Amino acid sequence: MRIGFIGLGNMGGPMAANLLKAGYDLTVFDLSSSAVQSLVGQGARSAASPAELARADVEIILTMLPAAQHVKQVYLGDDGLLANVQPGVLLIDSSTIDPHSARDVAAAARAHGNPMLDAPVSGGTAGAAAGTLTFMVGGEQADFERARPALAAMGKNIVHCGAAGNGQVAKVANNMLLGISMIGVAEAMSLGVKLGMDAEVLAGIINTSSGRCWSSEVNNPLTGAPAARGYSGGFGTDLMLKDLGLASEAARQVRQPVLLGALAQQLYQSFSAQGNGQLDFSAIVRLYQEQ
Repeated sequence: MRIGFIGLGNMGGPMAANLLKAGYDLTVFDLSSSAVQSLVGQGARSAASPAELARADVEIILTMLPAAQHVKQVYLGDDGLLANVQPGVLLIDSSTIDPHSARDVAAAARAHGNPMLDAPVSGGTAGAAAGTLTFMVGGEQADFERARPALAAMGKNIVHCGAAGNGQVAKVANNMLLGISMIGVAEAMSLGVKLGMDAEVLAGIINTSSGRCWSSEVNNPLTGAPAARGYSGGFGTDLMLKDLGLASEAARQVRQPVLLGALAQQLYQSFSAQGNGQLDFSAIVRLYQEQ
């Protein structure tokens, strides 16, 4: 299968590399020439622009871009994918954007004769490198089955979530809960330590009791790996803030209350404004610690 890949950042680069390892014929584009050359060194071909990549002999084009504005530019721009791609080529966007934008772009693709899937991921940079990502996929079942082998080269859990946009629905709902739960764990851990409890002992109790969750067990804000390395790396605060913003905007459009989600967004926004945007999102615990 011949695949085009646009967006070779911290997530897209390792994902594209895994497609090469699986034996796919790959053509890539990114604004970073060094990112492109890294993939070329691993066996990929390069395109000079999204338009050139769209005109290449590919069966699938996969994108991993920072935000909805970039997705719309790459797909809908005057010299973008839809202005140049042949009908029938399967389009897959693995960016994290709002569901409404995903559905708008998918509708434009269908009108051009191109099936499209939204397929955001969970698993972070470590999962991208290891090929263990979870793909949450929205779109037609037949298109999902067509994409599954390629997605399986980059992930281990490939879930069809329903119609177009539902992959993004799953992603924003999951990450809103993740942001809320991390704040809850940070608050509980900080209270316990302030009252004289050892952080490791308290974490062990929580993780074998009813308070257990991913934030407490895998990414504990006081005992987890990011805390041990000064909260460097991991899933950044600004990325969590972006996802909470997407959830808030999606909720506004359908008039759905997200009271805790809105509070979590404000707390992360305040934390980012203090200059902590590049720290792992578990560093939110610092809001509860004496300065």
